[in-house]
Amino acid sequence: MKIAFYGSSLLSAYWNGAATYYRGVLRALARQGHAITFYEPDAFDRQAHRDIDPPEWVRSVVYPATDAGLQSVLAEAGDADVVVKANGVGVYDRELLEGIIAYARGDALRVYWDVDAAATLDEMAADPDHPVRNALPDLDLVLTYGGGPPVVEAYRAFGARACVPIYNGVDPTTHFPVVPDREFACDLAFLGNRLPDREARVEAFFLDPAARLPDYRFLIGGSGWESKAMPDNVRHLGHVATRDHNAFNSTPLAVLNIARDSMARVGFSPATRVFEAAGAAACLITDAWEGVEQFLEPDREILVARDGRDVADILKALTPERARAIGAAARDRVCRDHSYALRGAEVDRVLRAACDKTREMA
Repeated sequence: MKIAFYGSSLLSAYWNGAATYYRGVLRALARQGHAITFYEPDAFDRQAHRDIDPPEWVRSVVYPATDAGLQSVLAEAGDADVVVKANGVGVYDRELLEGIIAYARGDALRVYWDVDAAATLDEMAADPDHPVRNALPDLDLVLTYGGGPPVVEAYRAFGARACVPIYNGVDPTTHFPVVPDREFACDLAFLGNRLPDREARVEAFFLDPAARLPDYRFLIGGSGWESKAMPDNVRHLGHVATRDHNAFNSTPLAVLNIARDSMARVGFSPATRVFEAAGAAACLITDAWEGVEQFLEPDREILVARDGRDVADILKALTPERARAIGAAARDRVCRDHSYALRGAEVDRVLRAACDKTREMA
């Protein structure tokens, strides 16, 4: 099938945490035989911070973030069998969503792919005129970055015809253990951009343990933290390019995952960094959220902390030998059960079943 995908960016992870998720899922989907075009706006300085060149498995279209640029790419929606609008493009989000409904062929599948479903659902509950809420009657399918049963039930309650979570995963050809790099040497590392709905949890799960353990070394990567007051034993790296993620995850004694507020509240929402770090055989510590055991086994494949004190206690008890054992077990698990090859095959099945249902109803 021909798939037109309108998203934030495939080429740049700069202020764009969904980039590696798009790459993993869409690369695997292309291997299922689909012809994919990814449309992304030239916005937020992302093109100046590209992590990859346009890959051979997708047609990449970068359009000007203007009214004319928007119309030029929406005009191509009518050529596709499946038209996808992802959330969080950052510019023309409402117009893109309304556009895929208006421009898609009558027999095409119209899909909304929500990579921040918990937050979107909160917005929809607060705003009866929310564009996604208004669009649901005209959409054939909602796919989500995660969220499990709570997100599926919430979307169905708002009127979605079907909602299927497509979780993050790992591509073992891009995320794997590498030789440690002194640039990333520390006891605990965290990678994530500074966002309003994450900052308090970073304070609780990362900065609080750093203050409790002044003799330990902490490392934080991601954009926006340069103005944040931190303990002296915390080093800030700024944006970490995708090419450096394996070294970032392979080098520290342990790597920390911190969910955003909405994802922690809903659960069943493992971030991309969980699978990327596990793919690099990192010893993962995660803040507690419902459903973690469906992805990695606590105490054997991942360590779970309820608060900053737990993080500090885990670090004090963690030996290099145990950290390596946990990292190896996590890598085995994600490569076996959570690969993007499996995710791509799942999306393929979901899209084909939805297309068949749409044709039956036509």
